[in-house]
Amino acid sequence: MEEKRNKVFGLLGKNISYSFSRGYFTKKFETLDLKKYEYKNFDIQEISDFPSVIKNEAFLTGMNVTIPYKEEVIQYLDKLDKTAKEIGAVNTIKFTKRGNLKGYNTDVVGFEKSIFPYLKKHHKYALILGTGGASKAIAYALKKNNIKYKFVSRKPSGKKEISYQDLAEEVLCKHHIIINCTPIGTSPDVHLFPDIPYQFLTEKHLLFDLIYNPEVSTFLSKGKEKGATIKNGYEMLELQAEESWRIWNKFKK
Repeated sequence: MEEKRNKVFGLLGKNISYSFSRGYFTKKFETLDLKKYEYKNFDIQEISDFPSVIKNEAFLTGMNVTIPYKEEVIQYLDKLDKTAKEIGAVNTIKFTKRGNLKGYNTDVVGFEKSIFPYLKKHHKYALILGTGGASKAIAYALKKNNIKYKFVSRKPSGKKEISYQDLAEEVLCKHHIIINCTPIGTSPDVHLFPDIPYQFLTEKHLLFDLIYNPEVSTFLSKGKEKGATIKNGYEMLELQAEESWRIWNKFKK
């Protein structure tokens, strides 16, 4: 790969010292011998600090966006790609040659490719735990693959959302895919887990956790005890990172 000038990439988020992205891309740059490329964490306490990040980094070329700014960052962007616009959440930003900021969502690609090998004929209904930016990308991917879904929220609003108290046996017997899009159970709080009735899980269930640290969250562990298939979010992160890289570099698929 030709290396012409300094380029800075980074992750925008809050309390992100644990970040997967910086380690992943730093290693990638070393492997590709891109000495002028750097990946940084832009850890800000308020989204209003975002413009100052842009102002102070002369060589910014691309950014990833994580909790809690996937929706809030949109107001600062000049353009959204079609998928990101439909989802209403952004996790990748490209700085164009004209100096514009364009938002994309690579969570869709990452999730789709990660979960697809595990889907079986009876996986027709899904429960999405959480209603943040990541959950919107998950819902988009499920809809694209003709899987009906409901969001599970502590404060449900709208016909697509139900509460944790609504998770009766018949609900879990129908919804064989359960995806945790909340940060509950992430290290160091590994003892925590989403409040669902695990006693109703069976070997027909597929539990997917966007969490990757720990490798097996308590949510996944409880599912495995009931014979469910489990999958963490690490591969999804790798896949979405590679899609971000493709977008930043205009690589063809």
